[in-house]
Amino acid sequence: MIRDMAKPTMSIADVDAMLTGEGGFFETVPVIVNGVEVTTAKNRAPHLRALLQNSANHGGDGSARYYVFDDGTEATFAENIATAASLAAGLAERYDIGHGDRVAILAANTPEWIQSFWAITSLGAIAVAMNGWWTEDEIRYGLELTRPKLLLADAKRAERITGDPGVPLVVFEQDFAELRDHAPGAELPVTPIDEDDAATILFTSGTTGRPKGAIITHRNFNAYLTCAFILGARDAFRFPADPDDPPKPPMLSLAASPLFHISGLHSCCVTAVASGMGHVWTTGRFDPEKVLQLTETYKITRLSGVTTQVWRIIEHPKFHEYDTSSVTAIGGGGSVWSPELLRACREALPHAERPVGVGYGLTECSGLATSASDDVLREHPESVGAAIPTCDLAIHDDDDNPLPDGEIGNVMLRGPMVTPGYWDNPEATADTIRPAGWLRTGDFGRIENGLLFLASRRTDLIIRGGENIYPVEIENRLDEHPAVREVVVLGVDHRELGQEVKAYVVPFDDAAVTTDELAAFVGETLAPHKVPAHWEIRTEPLPRNATGKILKQVVAGNAENTFIEE
Repeated sequence: MIRDMAKPTMSIADVDAMLTGEGGFFETVPVIVNGVEVTTAKNRAPHLRALLQNSANHGGDGSARYYVFDDGTEATFAENIATAASLAAGLAERYDIGHGDRVAILAANTPEWIQSFWAITSLGAIAVAMNGWWTEDEIRYGLELTRPKLLLADAKRAERITGDPGVPLVVFEQDFAELRDHAPGAELPVTPIDEDDAATILFTSGTTGRPKGAIITHRNFNAYLTCAFILGARDAFRFPADPDDPPKPPMLSLAASPLFHISGLHSCCVTAVASGMGHVWTTGRFDPEKVLQLTETYKITRLSGVTTQVWRIIEHPKFHEYDTSSVTAIGGGGSVWSPELLRACREALPHAERPVGVGYGLTECSGLATSASDDVLREHPESVGAAIPTCDLAIHDDDDNPLPDGEIGNVMLRGPMVTPGYWDNPEATADTIRPAGWLRTGDFGRIENGLLFLASRRTDLIIRGGENIYPVEIENRLDEHPAVREVVVLGVDHRELGQEVKAYVVPFDDAAVTTDELAAFVGETLAPHKVPAHWEIRTEPLPRNATGKILKQVVAGNAENTFIEE
């Protein structure tokens, strides 16, 4: 029997109070983190290694399936523990990897990526998740910033590094197997790990044109997991199952996000270990028909992805040729879901009991800050939901003063899921982590009746297919071209990708330059998704305000004045 998701039996507030109150299954307590009092789960795992060890109980003896890749490679939770223990011993004994050391991972989604992550964090070391799209210039910057003791990479990305990488390199397809099988039968390490130790470094686009390494601690990971579990329990209490319903098949989720992104690492890799829900991983370029094939073959119950991927799945011409009856939910993030996409998902999956669920978050808050279930989205389709338990949500002005409901300002977050800062970047940390522990997201929005409505995306940020792109990085590159006098880069709307990159270029009067030449120039040092897909060559100077700042809204045609005082 399909539940009527429009008729919850309890309010969200009542369920959360029951779950997180004294004696509740997810009872919360105040703790001091980095000098700030936040609320967190009373009974929480102390670190990721404890989560990994506890996964031995999934299926009763760890025999439940942890992951399966689209090439058929799979592993149970017990096998994952054994592999992580053996690999951890190899890392420690062959490369002297220990507590606090950085180990960089540069690869596409592979079993080796997952195995490496668990081995590294089990040692109390820090997994540096390098963006698999990066060029050599970007890779070397990441290595210089984090100074890892070892680099683990797949062959394709290792080949991008010409000459000496400056750090020992292990290539997955060549010598990784020997390292992984170093100590069969080994136990997991026993190195002491503190909740506030760094577990991983994830890179975010930087306003200075260089990526910033957001530190994600063991506490951050576990805070995210607590919230994810509360959301699941919340749904179960608000929409209780009919006792006459037949037994449900095991939950199995699609994993299509890169492991070097917060969504792939947190929502899929780590959440699976904590929850026991297996994941089916896609590899290579995103292929919606492959997703449909996997859904039919493995009876996937949950589809997730950025809006681009979801559109491509549900609008694929062969969508109705595949059996998607196992799917009970679809959701994700990456950008705000339009009402049109929400409707399309419900129409594509009429049998699903909770068709759509979306959330809002960013790397710096471990990926999740608000959540909206299907019943909330039906009434408020433009909202990204209410704050998740243990996360404080507020709107502040530019001077860090709180604003009343309904007023637009800076979206601010606080809680145990918030990063302590950026690796070796105190200035960026101070700009982002504001007084009293508030995280300034860079997004603007308003709160009404507890729900967050985003007014604009992060300042200047372009979100293309879930990939964050800061225009200044592209502008800085184009400024280096001898033919370019002025340049500004903006995002333009795209139905599937969300946005694409567009460059407005003013060349020097006597310069003869083509857009193909400029595109090739950008592509020499920046990843392909950062190369502008659209170009506009202008002969007139770009409009600026009194301080000399380019008026981007005028350039884009979204304002009538050519001079705006700011």
